Amino acid sequence: MSRVARLLRHLFQTRSATRRRFTPAVCDAIEAAIKKAEALHCGEIRFVVETDLHPRAIIEGWTPRRRALDLFASLGVWDTEHNNGILLYVLMADCGVEIVADRGFNELVSAEEWRAVCRTLEAAYRSADWLNGSVAGIEAAAELLARHFPDGADGDNALPDRALFL
Repeated sequence: MSRVARLLRHLFQTRSATRRRFTPAVCDAIEAAIKKAEALHCGEIRFVVETDLHPRAIIEGWTPRRRALDLFASLGVWDTEHNNGILLYVLMADCGVEIVADRGFNELVSAEEWRAVCRTLEAAYRSADWLNGSVAGIEAAAELLARHFPDGADGDNALPDRALFL
């Protein structure tokens, strides 16, 4: 896809369209799923939905992955006690889902396992199932967290459970 076509897609994506998909009920379900998941492990999940990227980011060739890495750092997802935070990032204009996992997951969870979680979200989103797709993605990520960091309910909730919209 050309950079011009991508730029146009980002320019015409609206925040109101994102809000129609991620209704208050969907946001509540995401928050509840994260709270439930974090009771099963000592990891941290941060869920971020971004409507579009700034035109300069598109011109500079930023990918959803690069933006997710940027947000992982700027939102402090890396700053958890056990280095086991993950960012679930949704970029609406690119119909993309990315997961960035902290260094505590190095050599524990393969890139393919994280991609499978992304595919769960993407498949549901293609069917416009924003609620069930989001919850299923969180649950799939939580399974990986619980497998490697099972010491749940430690009382430390370093990251907000409510989805962040940018």
